[in-house]
Amino acid sequence: MQREISFLLHDIARRTRYAFDARARASGLTRAQWRVLINLAHVDGPTQSELAVALDVERITLCRMVDRLAEAGLVERRADPSDRRVWRLHLTEKAGPLVDRLSGIANEMEEKMLFPLSAEQRDLLGGLLLTIDQKLRLQQN
Repeated sequence: MQREISFLLHDIARRTRYAFDARARASGLTRAQWRVLINLAHVDGPTQSELAVALDVERITLCRMVDRLAEAGLVERRADPSDRRVWRLHLTEKAGPLVDRLSGIANEMEEKMLFPLSAEQRDLLGGLLLTIDQKLRLQQN
């Protein structure tokens, strides 16, 4: 059963990504770009290095993504007040409606995906997945 759970988690994640991409494509963003925006909506002002770690991408890859998002007026780099060599990333006002639309799509999809489960089952599933995620993070360090 262990292997079946891993395959199920992978398949659910893949289907969810594809469905989200199909719905979000009209925004003109790539999956990688909307991941940057959503992360910045949750954590304002990370360094490029911190965000690269959070997204599990190379720093140079993130730098290129941020360059494109900055050119589009969605993200801005600001010098860190305590260390002028460090750049902090922030969403612009222009990004707000786009992040709201992407978040709405994600919320709607999650509700549709979890619809068959009761509130108690959702809480249990969330707690179990969080436990697994935390354990995996500890093992990586």
